[in-house]
Amino acid sequence: MSPALERTWTVLRAVMAALIVAAIVRQLAASIGSALAYGRDVGIVITNFFSFFTILSNAASAIVLAGAVVWFVTRGRHAAGEHDREPHVLAVALVSVTTYMVITGIVYNLLLRGVELPQGSEPVPWSNEVLHVVAPLFLFADAFVAVRRRPLAWRETVWVLLFPVVWVVYTLVRGPLVTDPTIGPGYWYPYPFLDPNNPDLVPPGYAGVAVYVVGIAAAIIVVAYGVVWVGRRRSSAASRTSAAG
Repeated sequence: MSPALERTWTVLRAVMAALIVAAIVRQLAASIGSALAYGRDVGIVITNFFSFFTILSNAASAIVLAGAVVWFVTRGRHAAGEHDREPHVLAVALVSVTTYMVITGIVYNLLLRGVELPQGSEPVPWSNEVLHVVAPLFLFADAFVAVRRRPLAWRETVWVLLFPVVWVVYTLVRGPLVTDPTIGPGYWYPYPFLDPNNPDLVPPGYAGVAVYVVGIAAAIIVVAYGVVWVGRRRSSAASRTSAAG
């Protein structure tokens, strides 16, 4: 990638990080506004809002993209040799958030589009599309065109699973302990496929939840391996080009 294209993509990363933050803040403001208007517990509404995988994966993506921009501006554009590639920690973080965002886009658009989620207010249309469509597509593209991607070992995909596992445990433990401030039952789950009380689950109860969890975990593994494969292939192609030059 030429220096001009590298700089352009870095600017796009910065713009995308800012857009994600704006989308999260706008939807959060709507949720808080509804909570205040209807006398709901604002603290629970905010905690529930930041318990959605979509919100957490988008927030993490904004942080990682911003970190990538800072690295490129402060060191990456001047790097050479082995240091020509992004730091290892940044590479792992980018693979992780890319995987989460691709999964977010797939799950939302296949399973949840049109489903009312308990986020405390009506979805803000432009924010909803940024968080579930625009940002996932950008992170997907980032794997193919971003600057200085470092190839990772296959075994490092295990790090990608860490956050989803912790999030699922947190969600299932917390769910029956929280009262939904919008409708008042004695439980709250961010997504219907994680709610063992959902009558549409097949099989019903936690067995149905387990089916979805296992299926999405398998998808996460497949996507993570795919993102790592892209990085390794790009690195090999870059090495051959450098050797030929």
